Amino acid sequence: MDSPSLIFGARGQGMGGCPQRPVHKVHNSFQAQALPMTRRLERSLLGAVLLVYLVLATLYAVRTPDWQAPDEPAHVNYIRQIADDGALPVLEAGDWQQSYQNELTARGFDPALLGRLDTVQYEDHQPPLYYLLQAPVYAVTGGNLTALRMVSVLLGAGVVLAAWAALRTLFPEHPALALTGAAFVAFLPQHLAILSSVSNDPLAELIVGLTLLVALRYLRGAKRGASPALLGLLVGLALITKTTIYFLAGVALLAVLLRGRRERWPRRTAARHVAAVLVPALILGGAWWLRNLDTYGGIDFTGLDRHDAVTVGQPRTADYIDTMHGGSLARYLDAYARTTFRSFWGQFGWMALIMPGWTYTIFALFSLAVLLGVALFVRRERWPGALSGPQRDGLLLLGATLAFVVAAYLLYNLTFVQFQGRYLFPALIPLALLVAVGLAGWADLLPPAVGAARRLAPVIMLFALALFAFYALERIIVPNLPVW
Repeated sequence: MDSPSLIFGARGQGMGGCPQRPVHKVHNSFQAQALPMTRRLERSLLGAVLLVYLVLATLYAVRTPDWQAPDEPAHVNYIRQIADDGALPVLEAGDWQQSYQNELTARGFDPALLGRLDTVQYEDHQPPLYYLLQAPVYAVTGGNLTALRMVSVLLGAGVVLAAWAALRTLFPEHPALALTGAAFVAFLPQHLAILSSVSNDPLAELIVGLTLLVALRYLRGAKRGASPALLGLLVGLALITKTTIYFLAGVALLAVLLRGRRERWPRRTAARHVAAVLVPALILGGAWWLRNLDTYGGIDFTGLDRHDAVTVGQPRTADYIDTMHGGSLARYLDAYARTTFRSFWGQFGWMALIMPGWTYTIFALFSLAVLLGVALFVRRERWPGALSGPQRDGLLLLGATLAFVVAAYLLYNLTFVQFQGRYLFPALIPLALLVAVGLAGWADLLPPAVGAARRLAPVIMLFALALFAFYALERIIVPNLPVW
């Protein structure tokens, strides 16, 4: 394990001891307020964030009715097949049963309908890592759903820690930004619902967070825990976890490009780093792809072609525009934007449980305030001019991550109707940074009399989001989703 000086940087240095530009003193600036935060206070706040997350996520795992999370039966059936058969499943015709699945969700998974639940297997094309990790838990507990959900909860704790560590690496002089970002990741209600369900999303997000952490350390030239081979290993794990995080290959290669440009590497050095990323990634990913080529044939190395062929009846975008919106693209885009926004903050169950309208109004105002706060912060702190080279490159890397995720979401919805904000969660770390910067921008407007509380105000504010997440569980989810 790295020493604190390697993790946070020595005084006057960045990660790995790389020199940083001098910090400009700005009267009453957020930066000046942030520097005095003690390590004990920082660790205490991080511990509080993590503890509240674990309590909330556990409550979500225990209190959310069985199967009332998107695709949960299909994910559990993947695990069951590994545990029972000792082999990876194959996606086949009949694994997607539109009418049966519609009846299940419409009747709240009435026990009278569960006799065929084990035939819902449309996730069998997914990469296997999450399911292989869960198979021993399934075997030991007899398939206990809460036990399987708790594994996801623990993976989610890793997501929160990875978010904090990544932002702490990028801005070691701004510890409050990392704490605020971690709190946003931990307390977002819809995110809690996903991290407490049986799904490969928690592991996928953990791998995204670790990859970004290593990439940011790599950009700073850290000597430990930041090699291109480690980046390649994490990309390889991404390739056998979920196709929606395949973009991490681009993130890792972009990190090599940015560092090589900044340090003016010769071509041979750059090629060596690229090879160190690609070799472990292709070894891990290639084994899975070869299996799929042998199983599904043709060039279907991901199994997605088989998925598209099997999921007959899943709503297609063109048909949806014609049947639901009378061919009006404007009405379709309005529904797309509204549902995406709502389901990012909280639209529970199988997307049927919408929160009261006032909640989304508050979240819309909060989002607008964050954007205005970002402008205040950037202007006051003289970004990007006051940033070091590794920090500017790190921001580019996070920006690329957000762009990759948004582009994939838009492209997916060109074919299928999937207005689910959770598909944006692989970009939660850059989004959490935006929230942290935006709240910090407003915090500095607090009167000087509040003193050091100004730097803590954004973190404290997000504990109100935790309270709302508890409210959403107890007053929205539990009373409105049937328990048999």
